[in-house]
Amino acid sequence: MIVRAALTQVRWTGDQESMLAAHETFTRQAADQGAQVICFQEVFNAPYFPQVEDAAFYSYAEQVPGPTTERFAALAKELGIVIVLPVYELEQPGILYNTAAVIDADGSYLGKYRKTHIPHLPGFWEKFYFRPGNLGYPVFDTAVGRIGVYICYDRHFPEGWRALGLAGATIVFNPSATSRGLSNYLWKLEQPAAAVANEYYVGAINRVGFEELGSNDFYGTSYFVSPEGAFVGETADAYEEELVVRDLDLDVLTEVRNRWQFYRDRRPDAYGPLTAP
Repeated sequence: MIVRAALTQVRWTGDQESMLAAHETFTRQAADQGAQVICFQEVFNAPYFPQVEDAAFYSYAEQVPGPTTERFAALAKELGIVIVLPVYELEQPGILYNTAAVIDADGSYLGKYRKTHIPHLPGFWEKFYFRPGNLGYPVFDTAVGRIGVYICYDRHFPEGWRALGLAGATIVFNPSATSRGLSNYLWKLEQPAAAVANEYYVGAINRVGFEELGSNDFYGTSYFVSPEGAFVGETADAYEEELVVRDLDLDVLTEVRNRWQFYRDRRPDAYGPLTAP
């Protein structure tokens, strides 16, 4: 089974409405190329505001489902495409999450993932904005199969990758906002390793460019990687916006899982010390 999947890496346009419109255009372009699923970057319709600590940016938070979810649900239904939609979620005043909604190809809202691991370091002051996620690691049954979401800093923690695999994910998207000076050396190591260890495809999404709030240089290079650790086509540009559309052969998952029995041979009975505080 071949799934044609898409990623977007986009510069902050300077305002929310033009950012939404830009992603609608990218989604239409992806659908025109036959894409069946698309994922946007972390908090796609806002600047990466955790470069600073300023309560004014709480205004970007919204209900999920809410206005942005509904807008893109209509687009998903029109185009027949699954959309993974990372936004800033307002559960109630003072309770905010870094969230990705998942919308099926018929426009139905399937649920959401809330970022589990929240960093707090220079240029990434996320604990000022987000509570740790409390929904576990859901996997969503979509028109293109079972997909999971892991958000940015989550990727440094192997437990969630494995939980998504155990729940049957075949494609896991990792929408990110990650900068050249801090993590560039990890970008093409961690996610291919996670794809191999957990035997599924990973879609890694990043922003591009500088934003007015800080010195972070978002380096793009979004990509898909197979369960054999091979990039599916070229990685995206390091400086320019790009729509990445690739064919993912899901039959490879069966071949790899028959070859490497990582799920059969795991030893959760030996993991006790790993779960200690």
